[in-house]
Amino acid sequence: MRIAIIGAGNMGGAIARALAKCPSLKEAQIICTTKSQSSLDRLRERTPHMHFTLDNCAAVASADIVLLAVKPWLMQEVVEQIRPALKLEQQIVISVAAGISLDDMAQMLHNDKATIFRLIPNTAIEVMCSMTFFCSRNATEEQKQLIMQIFNEAGCAMAVEESKIEAGTALASCGIAFAMRYIRAAGEAGVELGFRAAEAHKIVEYTVKGAAELLLHNGNHPEAEIDKVTTAGGITIKGLNELEHAGFTSAIVRGHKACIK
Repeated sequence: MRIAIIGAGNMGGAIARALAKCPSLKEAQIICTTKSQSSLDRLRERTPHMHFTLDNCAAVASADIVLLAVKPWLMQEVVEQIRPALKLEQQIVISVAAGISLDDMAQMLHNDKATIFRLIPNTAIEVMCSMTFFCSRNATEEQKQLIMQIFNEAGCAMAVEESKIEAGTALASCGIAFAMRYIRAAGEAGVELGFRAAEAHKIVEYTVKGAAELLLHNGNHPEAEIDKVTTAGGITIKGLNELEHAGFTSAIVRGHKACIK
């Protein structure tokens, strides 16, 4: 199997580096393209056994999976460029561009029978911890399982209806930024409480990581884990109540909902 990643910039490059670490793939199975030689050179430094080219058509010609990681406003131009080199009767096309539907991609490809996936990873794919959503058009169960397997190796993959892609983006992609903002704020609190900034941020980072690992390991609802650390009259419940008085839960819900308005 050969995977071509067209547009290996920030997200495309992160996906390439993640795929190179997947147990089911090897670096030599991946070919990346970028706009500039300097970008390719930076990628080559980190993944020297991948293949690299500035020629998009050459990259897709021999690929089994064509992953398009270009900006949404460039997608039409890039698809028109590579369309003559595609072999859509035997290739899988994956788009990671926000806002471009499966129907949009089929129209750009001028092929209603093409196998198309819409894929939304988040930036944690860089460290093999992405929450990745995907939906598909004309894909067989075997093809769906292939995409599921690959991206489960780079974190957690979930097949969803296309109508839920935007909601998934809000929770997992925008959610990364929301989590970072909490970490920043808690770190500032740590400084006010007497820790050095570097110490405070490490404490908070491991606390957030630990909280997520507890939930993933135990399968509990967050409130079940909260109950374990909120004793009657204790400091944790006082802090939680203060957060709620300030609108913490409401702000989180409103922030996520604002992402899909």
